[in-house]
Amino acid sequence: MTVRTRIAPSPTGDPHVGTAYIALFNLCFARAHGGQFILRIEDTDRARSTPESEQAILDSLRWLGLDWDEGPDVGGEYGPYRQSERMELYGEYAWDLVKAGRAFVCYRTPEELETLRESRREAGLATALKPADLALPAEEVDRRKSANMPYVIRMHVPDEAGSCRVDDLLRGAIDLDWSMVDAQILLKSDGMPTYHLANVVDDHLMGITHVIRGEEWINSAPKHQLLYDYFGWDMPVLCHLPLLRNPDKSKLSKRKNPTSIQYYERMGFLPEALLNYLGRMGWSMPDEREKFALADMLKHFDIQRVSLGGPIFDVEKLRWLNGLWLREDLDQDELARRLMDWAFNASMLQQVLPHAQKRMEVLSDFAPLCAFLVSGTLPLRGEAFDALGTEREQQVRRLQFALWHLEALRHWDRDAVWQSMQGLAKAMDLKVKDFLAPLFIAISGSSASFSVVDAMAILGPDMSRARVRHAIEVLGGVSKKAAKRLEKEYAALDT
Repeated sequence: MTVRTRIAPSPTGDPHVGTAYIALFNLCFARAHGGQFILRIEDTDRARSTPESEQAILDSLRWLGLDWDEGPDVGGEYGPYRQSERMELYGEYAWDLVKAGRAFVCYRTPEELETLRESRREAGLATALKPADLALPAEEVDRRKSANMPYVIRMHVPDEAGSCRVDDLLRGAIDLDWSMVDAQILLKSDGMPTYHLANVVDDHLMGITHVIRGEEWINSAPKHQLLYDYFGWDMPVLCHLPLLRNPDKSKLSKRKNPTSIQYYERMGFLPEALLNYLGRMGWSMPDEREKFALADMLKHFDIQRVSLGGPIFDVEKLRWLNGLWLREDLDQDELARRLMDWAFNASMLQQVLPHAQKRMEVLSDFAPLCAFLVSGTLPLRGEAFDALGTEREQQVRRLQFALWHLEALRHWDRDAVWQSMQGLAKAMDLKVKDFLAPLFIAISGSSASFSVVDAMAILGPDMSRARVRHAIEVLGGVSKKAAKRLEKEYAALDT
């Protein structure tokens, strides 16, 4: 048997360090067994998937030094490698399950589903809906079918009590309660597959032998195991890696830690150091050394050396490790080349000079004017915002609303950022100048910089959003109670 592993990211946002972490371990496992590593794009979320996000994933993984044997950009005999290009397959398999009595057509409305779940909550039962809960009288099914009401295809799952045993390469046998497993939707009302159906079908057709993924998917394993059984297919070996954690042990999230690979690239971290750090997440070299290259990890890789304790992603520890790489592995010529490639290159200068030249009288004016564009986290102080003449609570409100708007941007360029901020200012009944004032300081550290929108276009989405988050924290942050209030106010805006 040839070992085949895969990574299957969704192109719906910034490329996540968690994606790189899972990709690294899949690559190492495949190479350790003389197998192949595949990259597949799960782009069935048509509303959020973008070509730009897909390209960012490919670019970021390659920047880190990861490579794949098959994928959307390199091809392979099991393609296509984008789920959006495999759509006919999923419908066929879903209807095959219906014909075999393993799945059923469900005409229940969202309102009915919520009522059913609420009745189960009131009865003290799990909210997972079973086929018996969802059943409608035959005549009602016929009526809804005749009226062309929307429907989904759901899988049959056991109604009875008991547990499902799932074998895991690291954890051994895991018993999961069937009462927590719902009649999962396989095909949505728009004909698009859910992750669960597409994942199982693609893994089988692509010959995936080992599914190495994050532990958040453990609770989905019974559904996947059931689908493999329904189709009569051999199930891949499952291996659930521990989740990356913030220093406070919570799940790694962008609100507490930068999570975008592009952020770390923009900050000036070395790809070797970041990949080294991800390799240390729950795994160790036989000699326990902390600094090692990908080639060393590949040479010594053993999946059984993974520790199941939640690995802590600590940016300060990453900075320390990155410093070792800078000092020990780069001579001065190489360091100069890295600096020029990173920020001091012709492309970057061409973006910055149109704004800086207007404000320069001597060449030495350039560095102080543009230092913030090649800086990381700015040394902001709350007092810097006091000159704006508005209460800090209002400044936090504007920055938080701006952050949510910026996080929702699917395309990032100067015009898109401007239209987004202009529209939000109008919805908040504010002059654009007043709305942008705290953003100026958050992004550049000063209220006297050149256009904040132009600056954000140059900095890019990851660094821009990170600076807005930092400014919010400098101004006191947002409590859970305040966050709920702000979310309601934001949702009520006509944007």
